Amino acid sequence: MGEVGRPDSRLIVVRGNSGSGKSVLAQAIREARPRGVAIVAHDVLRRQILHVRDHPGALSVPFLDLTARFALENGLHVVVEGILHSESYGAMLAELRHDHRGVTRCYRYDLTLPETLRRHRTKPLAAEVSEEMVASWYRPSDPIAELDEAVFDAGVSTEAALRTVLDDVGWGA
Repeated sequence: MGEVGRPDSRLIVVRGNSGSGKSVLAQAIREARPRGVAIVAHDVLRRQILHVRDHPGALSVPFLDLTARFALENGLHVVVEGILHSESYGAMLAELRHDHRGVTRCYRYDLTLPETLRRHRTKPLAAEVSEEMVASWYRPSDPIAELDEAVFDAGVSTEAALRTVLDDVGWGA
């Protein structure tokens, strides 16, 4: 697609299973840098705006790409967060990373199924989405090699993940 963003822009990708902490981390990044950070949330774009199912070739793939590129081109830093399974979003995310002119860092939460379900139970969405549904989406690991993702496991708190991200993108104290 071509270069996107500025040399001083930041693109942060956070992927992982449902309930792993992606949205909480994205919000913490925004709170640490309250202006100029767009959160491109997979669930919001796919479920609320487009109202489509997730699969390879779904409308949500180019929509997420265009949304992230639009924000980067208009002077915002971007946090892309979501389950973002490799077979559906891998090529798009790799191309976005390649095209970004600024600093790009990618992270993946890898949690066990029991930990994923435990975290899911704490979310308001748990009333709507069953544990069986969450288990059907679960992946023990889903790396995208081209993203060179750092991995957060269950032992990494939101605060520790936030410190890592902020340091990695040059926003640390």
